[in-house]
Amino acid sequence: MVIGVSPFGFPDVWKTVSYMSSFLNILPGFLIILLTTNEYSYKTHRQNIIDGWSRKQFIRQKIILCEIFAIISTIVTAITALGFGLLSDKAFTWGGFKYIGYFFIQALSYNLFALLLAVLIKRGGLAFGVYFLYTAVLETLFSNILSHYSTNAGRYLPLEASDNLIPPPVLENVQKTFTTIPDYQLLFFASLIYLIIFQVIIRWKFLKSDL
Repeated sequence: MVIGVSPFGFPDVWKTVSYMSSFLNILPGFLIILLTTNEYSYKTHRQNIIDGWSRKQFIRQKIILCEIFAIISTIVTAITALGFGLLSDKAFTWGGFKYIGYFFIQALSYNLFALLLAVLIKRGGLAFGVYFLYTAVLETLFSNILSHYSTNAGRYLPLEASDNLIPPPVLENVQKTFTTIPDYQLLFFASLIYLIIFQVIIRWKFLKSDL
């Protein structure tokens, strides 16, 4: 970190708060899994379809829920960053606000991944376990293994891609010194592709599976 640069002053505050908030993205995912698997447990998804909803309408509502949670998380993050920035002695600037947009992509990635697991597994306890194990342990492990054989390859896994859009602000200069910095345009487009893939699989699975 450059001496005299405050991570909670503009423009760095946008990145700092986005990075810190990213550790909480797992929480809305748990709620999405709970709400979705409860639909299977209590057969309310079947009742909604019997009452007149189409399968496409039902699963679209679940995807919209993921989007709403991501929007709410992003708004809270932006307001928090703005508050810290205004309390600092740095002049207000929108520079670095792109990290708030990256945070939205990251939050939506976690939410859709949680919904994907809920639709595939259908059982709450197992889906919770797989979600936590993958996000907290397995993807980091797979990322390290892939990066050992191919530089930066591990950074393009489903959740790692969006995670790496927001680098650790304090350690960024150290990271630049000792590691190869990934192509952020590739990370951005990879994250968008994964969002599309998640939605395609979710829709396909729900439309084809038995109620």
